Parts: sequence; structure tokens; C-alpha cells
Amino acid sequence: QVQLVESGGGLVQPGGSLRLSCAASGSIFSIYDMGWYRQAPGKQRELVARITRFLSSNYADSVKGRFTISRDNAKSTVYLQMNSLKPEDTAVYYCNAVHPVSGDYWGQGTQVTVSS
Repeated sequence: QVQLVESGGGLVQPGGSLRLSCAASGSIFSIYDMGWYRQAPGKQRELVARITRFLSSNYADSVKGRFTISRDNAKSTVYLQMNSLKPEDTAVYYCNAVHPVSGDYWGQGTQVTVSS
């Protein structure tokens, strides 16, 4: 099993930037598809961005052109660079790992608040 620990959340003004990190341990990182999800109060958890073990990526329409997902297999870490942040990006952001056999794993989440 893989363990996931997110970091990098916080309070930022509209238009600002943050970089989230998710460090994985306990398994071979390179075989997992990795993703970032978010959940705002009163809303369902939604996919923000995903990067496969083959390095293909996809994004929610709401973040295209503003967010970039990347991974460093040597460091067992996936990143989410968030630029031009908006108040509607406020949410708890969760790291997700999908193993081709054993399925989904989740981090504990990190809060991102965009407010002036």
C-alpha cells in the first residue's frame, strides 16, 4: 500500500499562486496514476487534474490554463502548480493514487483558501 502526505496549502489572495506537493511512500511510485481532487464545503469531491504513469495528463475545464500537474518519480512526489487563483478554487485538495491492481488511495487533504 502507498501512503500519501499533501503539503503546500494555505491562504492566498486572488490572482496568487500556490504549489501543492504530495509525497508518496510505501510502494513503487512510478506504477501509480496520480491525481488531485478537491472538495468545497457543501459540494462533491471533483477531479482537478490527473497524470498517468505514462505521463499523460488531463484537467478539469475550470482549471485549464491555470493549473499544472507534474510528477517526479525519483522523489515519489506529485505536484500541482496553481496560478491565477480564484475564490472559487477554495477547497480541501486531496492527493489520489491509483494502483493498476489494488485500486485507489487517498491523502488526508490540505486546505487552500483564496480570499482577499
